[in-house]
Amino acid sequence: MCMVIFAPIFAICAFATCGGYHGHLQIKVDCAARIQNNLSINIDFGYPFRLQQVHFRAPLCEAMREEVVFFNGDFSAAAQFFVTIGVLAFLYSLLATVVYVFYQNKYLKNNRGPLVDFLVTVIFSLTWLLSSCSWAKSLNDIKTATNPTEMLLLIAACREKGNRCAATQEPSWSRLNTSAVFGFVNVVLWSGNIWFVFKETGWYKTGQRYPSRTSSRKRSSEMHERLYSESSFDQPDENFGPFRQESFTESRGDFDKQVQRQASINQSQVSFSLPETYLGKTGFYERENKIVSQGPVIFVNEM
Repeated sequence: MCMVIFAPIFAICAFATCGGYHGHLQIKVDCAARIQNNLSINIDFGYPFRLQQVHFRAPLCEAMREEVVFFNGDFSAAAQFFVTIGVLAFLYSLLATVVYVFYQNKYLKNNRGPLVDFLVTVIFSLTWLLSSCSWAKSLNDIKTATNPTEMLLLIAACREKGNRCAATQEPSWSRLNTSAVFGFVNVVLWSGNIWFVFKETGWYKTGQRYPSRTSSRKRSSEMHERLYSESSFDQPDENFGPFRQESFTESRGDFDKQVQRQASINQSQVSFSLPETYLGKTGFYERENKIVSQGPVIFVNEM
């Protein structure tokens, strides 16, 4: 989200401030012979900073003649590399914005989109760093090559004694300084965006899903320690010695014998008796000279 908002803006600021630069330098020549006085020399240069192709005409004070003077140095490689990275970063940022907004499902499908995005982000981070460093170094060399003091040494009339030369207007470097600053801002922006893109890849998800080997080893060692500590309670202590162990076994045997005796006593005290029955002969019982019942009589001895 950070790259979607700020990356296109800072990329435009970086390549626009560098690619659209035009510098102007004005030098005034005053000859001692008073043949030509207050002569102004206007020098223009700009992107891509091929200074060896920039030339101007300077007057010669001895006669009504002029000479052609060229700058020194070619700094087009660093400048064009910086601008190219800025343009490509701007285009990729726009493409990524469209994909994030309208093709989110296709972006996350099969984890190909996040992986490609991660690799491209890493590449842009490195290229921004290289281009910004090379452009900062080239900018310093451009300032040195277009320094008015150096330019006066290139003019033959200014090297002669008695003639006066001075720079009436110097180029402004604030725009190029801003472009170098925006280059390093893009380095920080794209480098910080690596983490956010990495979180969308399958590498980060697998690392969160499956714990590392060190953590699993630590957990297994903790489980072994817990099992060992729990099993130590069940084992007799070695500090008791053989004598205490024998006494413990003897007392335990006496306790088992007492339990067996108590069980035998309880069994002897408990007796089971069935109700006694008696089968007598058939008899007749009369009450008031009447037969009451006839048949076998069963006597139940109640306990």
